[in-house]
Order: sequence, then structure tokens, then C-alpha cells
Amino acid sequence: MDSANKRVTVYLKPEFLRALKVKAAETEYSVSDLVNSAVKHALLEDAADLEAFEKRSGDALVSFADVVKKLRRDGKL
Repeated sequence: MDSANKRVTVYLKPEFLRALKVKAAETEYSVSDLVNSAVKHALLEDAADLEAFEKRSGDALVSFADVVKKLRRDGKL
């Protein structure tokens, strides 16, 4: 294990832990590798979402009431 990694306690549902162990046994990756990869993937998704929100921060806000009014006006409600 890389000395830069930190040891933590994580509580997983038993079926998730079993799936991780089976996947680790069938691949060249450890359970820690799989968990690190999943966390990294989740954080990358969050970063992409934040970037998209930032790009749209200047867009005009549309209220729910305005959306409903437009749907009615267009005959969709």
C-alpha cells in the first residue's frame, strides 16, 4: 500500500462489500483500489456539475410559475 494513502473505516452494506471482494479477486485491483476509483469517479462527476453550474450562472432564472403559465399558453396543460 502506498504510504501516502490514509487508513479509514468505512461501513458498507454486506452485499456491496461482497461484490467488491469478488471483483477484487477477479481483477488485478484491491478493494482499496476499487473504492478509491469509485470515490475519484464521484468527485469528477461533482466537478463537472460544478463547472456546468458555473457556466450557466449568468443565465436568466425561470420560475416554476412561469413555466406552468407557458405550458398552459401553449396548450400543453
